Formats: sequence, structure tokens, C-alpha cells
Amino acid sequence: CLPANQERFANGKVVTVQFHPLAQVVMTAGHDRSVSLFQVKNFSLNPKIQSIYLESFPIYKAHFSVDGEQVIATGTHHSMFFVYDMMAGSIIPIPKVRGVEEKFLRNFELSPDGSFMLLVGTSGYLHLLSMKTKELISTMKVNGRCTASAFTPDSSNIYSYSKEGEVFIWDVRSRKCLHKFEDEGSLEGKCIAVSKNNQYVACGSSSGVVNLYTTDVCLKENRPKPVKAIMNLVTSATCVTFNPTTEILAVASRDTDEAVKLV
Repeated sequence: CLPANQERFANGKVVTVQFHPLAQVVMTAGHDRSVSLFQVKNFSLNPKIQSIYLESFPIYKAHFSVDGEQVIATGTHHSMFFVYDMMAGSIIPIPKVRGVEEKFLRNFELSPDGSFMLLVGTSGYLHLLSMKTKELISTMKVNGRCTASAFTPDSSNIYSYSKEGEVFIWDVRSRKCLHKFEDEGSLEGKCIAVSKNNQYVACGSSSGVVNLYTTDVCLKENRPKPVKAIMNLVTSATCVTFNPTTEILAVASRDTDEAVKLV
């Protein structure tokens, strides 16, 4: 296959590549302050649909909304974020979320049912926003610093991974902590993923080890034993994700070239 962004290579680091949830479209976004959309065609050119530029806003992360109508983008050093409304073709800045006191807003997650946006703040704060209004619903807090979070497929729970290697499980409705457990051997939590069938949780740490747990064990035990410890990465695990049928787990490290493994 040809490069997805063949018609417009980025002028800086690409930080996000994501397929549109409903159309044959791929998005790229990165430090060159742009979000680009390309049509994905079989082996022929992948024509560029459009690019939008966010002035003085190197992008940290961009994500399609669940319905595919919006792109949310956070910056590397900003407390604001942008919403690109693809239906209206407009770029909407969200300058400040009332009740969220954060110097930078970088990492975020969107719930699979399209209702919530979770902003991962500093000092362990997690801010739950309404996807519709982008207003604050509630704030939760983990011990230490939160490095990664993931919604369960039914959007009822959130798994939050702390820098100290603890995982907190939250109930989205009550915003109460249901349980917490220690990720075995983790010196520093980096990334977390829940499989689409809600059977597994994968935790990746700074040592490069990715632990795979069954969710029922995570909800009961404080020190669960992993079903498998994946040792293939030699640098920090910065990305874990399951394929839609929960048959393959991708583990990757951005600290070195070509550090991608499919398990």
C-alpha cells in the first residue's frame, strides 16, 4: 500500500493517525499544527480531502468523535483545545472549561458511546466532560499522577493507570472508585487498553513490559497475576491497543524505530 498521507507529508512529527469510524478516510495530525484527511483507496493514490491549520498550536493528540462528525485536538502546551466540526466546516476553540484548573490539557479519551470526554489532568486529576456541551460533569482523583486512562466498551467504567503503577477502576455514573490494583512489576505506568469484548486489560510500563490481565481478576484482586507478561519491547511501552475482535494486541514504543509488535 502507498503511504496514507502520500499527497501531503507532514512538515513535523506526526502524533496521531486514525481511521474514520464510518468512512474510508484516514486522519493525520501533528507538530506542524495541521489536521489532514485523506481518502483511503485500494493501492491507488490516497487523495487528500482537506487540511486544516491551527495557528501556534502544535498538536499533541487528535481524535474523531464516535459519530465521526468532529475532530477533537489538544496542543502540546495549551490549556485550551479545538473542535473541528466536519459537517459545518468550522473550527471551534474551547478556550477554558469552567472548573478545570490545568496549565496544560494534553491527553484525553472519548467514551465508546459518544457521551463523555475524559481529560487527564496533572496531579492525578481526571476531568469528566459532556461530549455534547464540552462542560465539566465531575472530577476524580487518583493517588500520584495519572498517565493513561481507558473506558470499558460499554462506557460504564474507566480504568486509570498511575505513574506509580496502580490501576484505579471508576464507575462513570457515580464517579466512585470501585477498586484498585497494582500492576505487577510496574515501576512507572505508561499506557492502558481494554479489549472490545471487555475480556482483557493490557498495562504497558516504562520497562517495556506489557501485562495482560482478565478483567474479572482486575475487579476482585489487589495484586492480580497477569495471564501473560509480554517482554518483547526493550524500551518504554507507550502504546497498547486491541484489534476489534480481541484476537491481536499491538504493543509499541515511540522511543525507538520500528518497535511495534503484534501479539
